[in-house]
Amino acid sequence: MGRHPPASATRRRRLRKSQAGFTLVEILVVITIIGLIMALVGPRVLNYLGESKAKAAKIQIESFSSALDLYYLDLGRYPNSSEGLGALTRAGNAAGWNGPYLRNGLVPNDPWGHPYVYRSPGERAPYEIMSLGSDGQEGGSGTAADIATGAR
Repeated sequence: MGRHPPASATRRRRLRKSQAGFTLVEILVVITIIGLIMALVGPRVLNYLGESKAKAAKIQIESFSSALDLYYLDLGRYPNSSEGLGALTRAGNAAGWNGPYLRNGLVPNDPWGHPYVYRSPGERAPYEIMSLGSDGQEGGSGTAADIATGAR
């Protein structure tokens, strides 16, 4: 004859099985709490991402300014608007060119994937370099604001 577990052990096993898992209400409460946390934290995280892209654009513009200064030292002039920032990566027919002046020989796009705007002569300086921000159009505010600098 086989041994049967005592009645109290069987009751305990049944009780544990009925308590296993989560009820639908418990799951909904947890999902609601997670949603509230994301609603509070999400905008801050997105704001930090926007700020970091703007800082990256400023750093790239400063890098272009340094490369343009080297170009100026070698050729005695800044590239004109039609030559653009591409003049920093290829010689063209410029005598004295000692480049490429940018790492990897490429002009990178801004952090939002748009090309930088280069104007020479600029309105208040020998040149202007501008990122048009997240919207890719002049003007705007927040992450869509233009980031620009000119020669010092």
